[in-house]
Amino acid sequence: MIQAIGLTSVPRRNRPPAVDDLTFEARPGRVTVLLGESGAGKTSALRLMLRLDPGRGIALFRGRSLDRVAHPVREVGVLLGDVPGHPARTARGHLRMLGAAAGVPPGRADEVLDVVGLSGLAGRRIGDFSHGMDRRLGLAAALLGDPHTLLLDEPAAGLSPRETSWLHGLLRGYAEQGGAVLVTSSSPGEAARLGDQVVTIHRGRLVADQEATVFARARLRPKVAVQSPSAARLAHVIAAESESAEPVPDTPPVEVVHDGGSTLSVYGRSCAAVGETAHRHGILVHRLAEEIDTAPLPPLQRVDGRRPPDAGPEADDGQEPFARIQPPLPAPAPVWPLRYELRRAAGVRTGWIVVASSLLLSLVASVLLARAGAPVLSLLAGWPAPLPLPPAALGAGVLGAIAFGQEFRYPALAPDVGSVPRRLALLGGKLVVTAAAALLLALASVALGAGAVRLLFGGTVTVLPAAWGTALVGWSALTLGCAWAGLLAAGLFRSTILGLMAVLVVPALVVPMVSAVLARPAARSLAGLPERLRSTALLQWPAGMDEGLSTALRVISQPVGWALVLSLTGLLGAYVLTLLRGRPR
Repeated sequence: MIQAIGLTSVPRRNRPPAVDDLTFEARPGRVTVLLGESGAGKTSALRLMLRLDPGRGIALFRGRSLDRVAHPVREVGVLLGDVPGHPARTARGHLRMLGAAAGVPPGRADEVLDVVGLSGLAGRRIGDFSHGMDRRLGLAAALLGDPHTLLLDEPAAGLSPRETSWLHGLLRGYAEQGGAVLVTSSSPGEAARLGDQVVTIHRGRLVADQEATVFARARLRPKVAVQSPSAARLAHVIAAESESAEPVPDTPPVEVVHDGGSTLSVYGRSCAAVGETAHRHGILVHRLAEEIDTAPLPPLQRVDGRRPPDAGPEADDGQEPFARIQPPLPAPAPVWPLRYELRRAAGVRTGWIVVASSLLLSLVASVLLARAGAPVLSLLAGWPAPLPLPPAALGAGVLGAIAFGQEFRYPALAPDVGSVPRRLALLGGKLVVTAAAALLLALASVALGAGAVRLLFGGTVTVLPAAWGTALVGWSALTLGCAWAGLLAAGLFRSTILGLMAVLVVPALVVPMVSAVLARPAARSLAGLPERLRSTALLQWPAGMDEGLSTALRVISQPVGWALVLSLTGLLGAYVLTLLRGRPR
């Protein structure tokens, strides 16, 4: 059961709130339609229920708010707007990536693709999908966690009648299996055909909460659509004649609704009666028609060209696909954040292109610097003096900036937005995978540069510095710091561009400020810190760790090291503080 209690959005720019004290219920085993015209607050209500927008009130799913649900994606399936996803990713790859974030087995992607009739198109790229295929893919993403509740925002928008009929059958079959379905719509006819309960809102407020049969009798009366340049006069004449006429038992009252401009809707009168009234009073009529809902076309069960699994008359009736996926899904494994991030990073070519471009630029820079006689450290890093960062470090920053991507905007993952631990788990997975990619990029760039210089110039160029261990650690730390700075900034500001700008801000602004501070004479130093730590430790570590700690301290003591440590600490603190501020109270 879904219980929305007192939902109220935050008003903006002196405007009334989009949702104002909205309270309703959506019971299991039924399809509930949230009905309202465009701008009535339907989407805002769903976003408030999922805690995607700030506001007051609460939404309970089987008696619990989302922050109290252990695995929200397994409780609530969501489809909001279009289905975002990289156009080069395949349908199966997209669902497996989302399934990794939801902690479900990879084979679940093929199961839900079969449910929505896309199993034959699992290997096709999302960018090649039509609008109908895209909506089916969005519904498959909502079904990944086998949720008890579905929240769908205008799922039939832009679909053909046959696709709409298939969608209605699927949702009804889902509800008959015991699930709770909440769907928004702007069409009263669709609400009456699909819903068991219709909740009507206007300007964010509740207008009516009715059974579908009661709603249909009240709102779906036969009407005559009239278009006339004298619409106001015709409305007055029809209303006057109906008031003066003697009432007829068991006859609905006459009602005239002025729809604006030259259009009228007349209820309780036939098309012939309205035409005769207009003729008697000499009123010109441009259009006069009775509007009757047409019966839906047979549903389009599949769009991949495959035959349904059963050839009998009851095949694909909207219920049987759910019977095939009834066994409960296993609990998420502890490594699900890493699985998700690996699938996200390796599923498209963007990351690979960034890595290849960074290595190529670093290789070219190393060769040119070796030819010009540059120092060995600049040569191996491929770091020309005019550049704020070497190509490999900049490439690692780009990898970090694009790592956050759009996953928290995926409708299927919308329920996970409200919980800090799950967000921090995904952040931890991103930090680990990005760190591994940055370190591999750093080592690969040094190896390629050294190999190319030795091949081209032979023994005339020294490619191994004296303190090569400290240099390698410092180089790796610089690349890693750039990657994490881009990652944390992109996650904090929800923008890849701002994440990349944060990477460039470190050498351009933070390093000069730290250099100015460190240039002042210091009264005390950190010399001897490893020995003092060893003396205070309960367990004595190996002697080799002293050298490693000393190397790390020498790296951090550089202006770039201090700048990266300060930047990463500030970004991580701001990120965690933002999550804590958004936590439900």
